[in-house]
Amino acid sequence: MAKEVKTIGVLTSGGDAPGMNAAIRSVVRVALARGLKVKGIRRGYLGLLNEDIFDMQSRDVSDIIQKGGTVLGTARCLEFKQPEVQKQGADICRKHGIDGMVVIGGDGSYRGAQALSRNGINTIGLPGTIDLDISCTDYTIGFDTAVNTAMQAIDKVKDTSSSHERCSIIEVMGRNAGYIALWCGIANGAEDILLPEKYDFDEQKIINNIIQNRKKGKNHHLIINAEGIGHSASMARRIEAATGIETRATILGYMQRGGSPTAKDRYYASIMGARAVDILIEGKTNRIVGYRGGEFIDVDIEEGLAMTKEINEYEYEVSKLL
Repeated sequence: MAKEVKTIGVLTSGGDAPGMNAAIRSVVRVALARGLKVKGIRRGYLGLLNEDIFDMQSRDVSDIIQKGGTVLGTARCLEFKQPEVQKQGADICRKHGIDGMVVIGGDGSYRGAQALSRNGINTIGLPGTIDLDISCTDYTIGFDTAVNTAMQAIDKVKDTSSSHERCSIIEVMGRNAGYIALWCGIANGAEDILLPEKYDFDEQKIINNIIQNRKKGKNHHLIINAEGIGHSASMARRIEAATGIETRATILGYMQRGGSPTAKDRYYASIMGARAVDILIEGKTNRIVGYRGGEFIDVDIEEGLAMTKEINEYEYEVSKLL
C-alpha cells in the first residue's frame, strides 16, 4: 500500500540555477492546494542536518518567480555522503513530520535524495542545473537563462573584439558538459567551439584557422571555450605568440548563474514542481522529474543517473559547418 504523504519538505542543493524559485513556489502552492503541509529547508542538506526548517505558506513564495538564485539558499554538504549522516537526515525529517521531500539540484543532489529514500523518506528530484548534464532529461532548470545570459555577454565582447581586430577566447560554464558552449557557439557565430566531449587539444588547428580567416579579410576571431577545458588565459597567450594577433581571454563565470529567469525556465520549473508534488501524493519515491520528447516524465533515480548523455552529433557537425 502506498505510503500517504502529509507533509512535504523542499530544499535546493548544489549550484544555484535561475528558475529554482519558480519550482519552490510551485511545490509550495500546489502542495497546499492539495491539502498538504510544506516545510522549507534552508541551505540544502547542510540546513537539514542543522534543522534549519520552517513552515511555508503561500505568502512565503509571493513575488519570487522572477528572482534568480534560490530563496531557500544552498550549500555543499560533503558529509551527507556518509551513510550514518544520511540516516541522521532521514531521522530529522521524521522529527519534523516530513514524510515526502522534493530536492531541487543536480546529480550530486540526487544521490542525497536516493539516500533519504532508502531511509524511508519518499523523495523526488527536480533537475536544477545550468549545465544541462542530467542524462534522463532534455531540459534542466536554469539552462535556458544561463545560455541567454552568456549569449548576450558574448555579443558585447564580440563588438569590441571586432573594433580592435582581436581574437577573443570566451570561457563559459558547464563543468564537464559542453552544452552552454555549443549553444553559444552557434548562437554567437563563433569561429571555433571547444567542447570537453569533442576537443582533441590540437591548438595548431585553431591557429591555422585564425590565420586563414585573417587572410580572407576577417577582422576578428571568436573562440567559445567550455569550462571543462579551461585554461583560456594561457591559451590566449599561446595563440597570440603564434599568430601575432592580439588575443584576449574572457571568463564569464558566475554571472551565468544569476539574473531573472526566462519564461521557459519559469514555466517548465513550475510544471516540474507541480509534478513532483503529485508524484509524492501517488506514493512514489526515488524518482527524477524530467522533460523528454515533448512531455514531462519521471524516471527512477538509479536509471536516470546510469544513463549517459552525449553531445548530439548532428548538431555538433552543423556547428562546424556554420
